[in-house]
Amino acid sequence: MIADAAVLVAMGANLPSRFGPPRETLEAALAAMTEAGLNVVSRSPWYKTAPVPASSQDWYVNGVAAVETELDPAALLTVLHEIEAGFGRVRREANEARLLDLDLLAHGRLIRDDAPPLLPHPRLQDRAFVLLPLADIVPDWRHPVTGESLNVMLSRLPGGQKAERLAD
Repeated sequence: MIADAAVLVAMGANLPSRFGPPRETLEAALAAMTEAGLNVVSRSPWYKTAPVPASSQDWYVNGVAAVETELDPAALLTVLHEIEAGFGRVRREANEARLLDLDLLAHGRLIRDDAPPLLPHPRLQDRAFVLLPLADIVPDWRHPVTGESLNVMLSRLPGGQKAERLAD
């Protein structure tokens, strides 16, 4: 079982990349994280999820990875952004379609509300595409600020978020 102090990274894509369709892109991103010195200790199953907020974009493939690293949150976020850029991601506008998105969800029990990256991720409790994969790899995880369990957060999700677990 992964410790409550895990470093958790959300992964998502809904556009093809040079690695192939989104699922293959995410598998390549896991390898890139390892190549960048992050020890990927676990990853959730992949989920096919509707875009949030709702739009006409293609559905996403999402998952969560637990990693071990000595990097502080800012340095880790820099590494994640470098991986995204290496895959061809260019940040233009919020909620746009993307070929790779790597978000730092939590860095152990650390709470940061005064400087980027904000921790835990400020919207993780509102997103099925984060909570469902989290529940697969850290079912006993609790939100560091509210203390709420994943089951409580899942029960409070806004309606209309569609997600289906993909077969491995």
